[in-house]
Amino acid sequence: MTMSVALALVPIMLLIGFGVLLRQRGLLSAAFWPEAERLGYFILLPMLFFHGLATARLDALPIAGIALTLVVATLAVAGAVVALRPLMRIDGPGFTSVFQGSVRFNNYVGVTLAAGLFGAEGVALAAICNAVVVPLVNVLCVLVFARHGAVRQGWRGVGRQIATNPLVMGCAGGMLFQLLGLRLPEGVEPALRVLGAAALPVGLLCVGAALDFGTARQWIGPLAAASSAKFVALPLVTLAFGIVLGLEGTALLVALLFQAMPTASSAYVMARQLGGDAPLMAGITAGQTVLAAIAVPLMLGGLFDLVAG
Repeated sequence: MTMSVALALVPIMLLIGFGVLLRQRGLLSAAFWPEAERLGYFILLPMLFFHGLATARLDALPIAGIALTLVVATLAVAGAVVALRPLMRIDGPGFTSVFQGSVRFNNYVGVTLAAGLFGAEGVALAAICNAVVVPLVNVLCVLVFARHGAVRQGWRGVGRQIATNPLVMGCAGGMLFQLLGLRLPEGVEPALRVLGAAALPVGLLCVGAALDFGTARQWIGPLAAASSAKFVALPLVTLAFGIVLGLEGTALLVALLFQAMPTASSAYVMARQLGGDAPLMAGITAGQTVLAAIAVPLMLGGLFDLVAG
């Protein structure tokens, strides 16, 4: 388990580091990075979610059990993080970064580990986790940005922002294709797959370029809060609800796996676009990626032994 997690995290850390190097060396103009962020947010990430959900094979899997477990656990932890907001010495935009770091997960690492540990069944279960949690988390994050972000909006504005959010739209489109049993045209599917695959390197390079190590001390508190929720509370709550709801075996293990993943580069892109604290979000993203090499094997090793036993 430890080696599998470490190997899955290495390319992510390397891409973040490469983004730092590109920004420091000035090989790309400063104007490039905001445009790259917009490309990732409005095109690449929606294509990733749409393609992944539209092409997933979900036959003969405990979809209802996984979905209910993930939704209830995510809502419980998200509610707890919001309830604890008054105890955090941080402004509104900074809180949006803590919230995203608490509930958002890295799809790439999750799918990689699920495939490596559980084969084809793991890939199919990973698709269900994405189908359930990605839309839910994006809606929750939009609501938190509307309440705590730099730009406040009324309920009508919040509804419009959710309905027109590119990530939510990509998820909704992919789920619609899945529900209707539609298939992407042969000439279109590879193009969408390639666009979606580009979201990982572009997003992580942007995270690296946004890192400001001069403010690293300011990350400690928010990183600790977000990581406590992400690596401890969320997996434990998921295990508890999974047991209560009768989820077991590989399905429960994959659900735990995804809930323990570090936050994704899409969190930084969303923070930049919706009025969050983007530099802090970059720090939390990079920090959790490093911490995950230790925290994820420790947490999941114990939980996996408990489930298997």
